[in-house]
Amino acid sequence: MARLANKVALVTGGGSGIGRATALTFAREGASVFVADINLAAAQRVAGTIGAQAEAHLLDVTSEPAWEAAVQAAIDRFGKLDIVANIAGIGRGGSIEDTTLEDWHAMIAVNLTGVMLGCKHGIKGIVRSGGAGAIVNMSSMGGIVGPSDIAGYCASKGGVTVLTKSVAMHCAEQRYPIRCVSIHPTYVDTEMLDPVAEAAGAQRADLLAGMARLVPIGRVATPQDIANACLFAASDEAAMISGSGLLVDGAQLAGPPSAHF
Repeated sequence: MARLANKVALVTGGGSGIGRATALTFAREGASVFVADINLAAAQRVAGTIGAQAEAHLLDVTSEPAWEAAVQAAIDRFGKLDIVANIAGIGRGGSIEDTTLEDWHAMIAVNLTGVMLGCKHGIKGIVRSGGAGAIVNMSSMGGIVGPSDIAGYCASKGGVTVLTKSVAMHCAEQRYPIRCVSIHPTYVDTEMLDPVAEAAGAQRADLLAGMARLVPIGRVATPQDIANACLFAASDEAAMISGSGLLVDGAQLAGPPSAHF
């Protein structure tokens, strides 16, 4: 039985990477999917792959009017809204001394403000349309710990981690039929690694191999690994999970490597 049968999901960043994998997975499990992305052409390609149960939409997650319009458009198209998956995000490196104010503002705007707006207007849309389900927020391993070379990214994702808890408590106190869960991946093999490799002057394969050595299970995550976690968080199987984070880190945060060989 399809795990998201009769559900309607809005997925941001749905045109590429984790967002694309999540949109395709939700659709495969029975959901109607509103594929939202700042790159409309990419969103249209994903929606075209899904077919009649999907709609592409241009969305700048940093804009409140754009969020209001997107939520209403999803409801107009599919009749209700049950799930909002806040996947859209950007990453820029730099220690606290190296991070530029421009990069800081960009990451806060997309990674944190965009998620806040998705929660705010997602809740309103789900309640208004008679839906019930979940808001799934993409945080990161860097939303729990703070590697020194991605200070701004960690700050934005740490904000998502705690915002998720606040949203979960609000929905519970208001007796809304909505849960809120954060997802915390390790390194993921997506298009976001391309500029990282270029900036480091490294071959992409070498970059991935180096990252894999830091993950105890021996590989980086695929977009599908993360989409699977989003699917579980959004499904009724996770009915008692709200305000918590799901680690998809290949045991990376389980502890330090053994010192006794």
